[in-house]
This record gives sequence, structure tokens and C-alpha cells, in this order.
Amino acid sequence: MTETTNERFDSFRDFYPFYLGEHSNRTCRRLHFVGTALVIGTLVYALASRAFGIVWLVPIFGYGFAWVGHYVFEKNRPATFRHPLYSLIGDFAMFRDMLTGKIPF
Repeated sequence: MTETTNERFDSFRDFYPFYLGEHSNRTCRRLHFVGTALVIGTLVYALASRAFGIVWLVPIFGYGFAWVGHYVFEKNRPATFRHPLYSLIGDFAMFRDMLTGKIPF
């Protein structure tokens, strides 16, 4: 699926193939995986230890690793700028799919 600037997705199911196409570079996917793992780990640690002062790191980890992957390796603009909610869901779906082996790590 090729996206135009005016294209809208009716569901996450429609969006996810586009999202995966934007993450064809293995290093980009790996950086997303690391960033998402750090987000999950930071949130779990913050909740378990009540160290809520570290939650500010979540967007740094989540966006930082992903954006390096896109700009340096994938050479594209992150989909989060056009589809923020679906992209966030896509990050976790791709993380799950990489963790389970559905998508190559």
C-alpha cells in the first residue's frame, strides 16, 4: 500500500501493513524494539518502585531510538507525524511480533 498525504486508514488493521512497510530496514526495527523495551521497562520500574520521577524518560526512549532508526537507517519520515495513535499501537504490535518471531529481529 502506498500512502499519499491525504490517505486515511479506517482501522489499525488497514494501517499495520503500511506501518510495517515503513520499517523494512532491520536496524530500524531493532532500534524500535530496544526503545519499546526501554519504555516498558521504565514504566514497570516506575510503577513498582514508585519512582515516578523517571517517567519523563519514556518519550526519550520511545521516540529517540525510533527516530534514529528512521532518519539514519530507514531514510524516511516517522509515521507518527501523520498517524500518531496508530503508530504508537504499531510500535507495540511490531514489538510483540518481533518477540514472537513473526517479524525477523
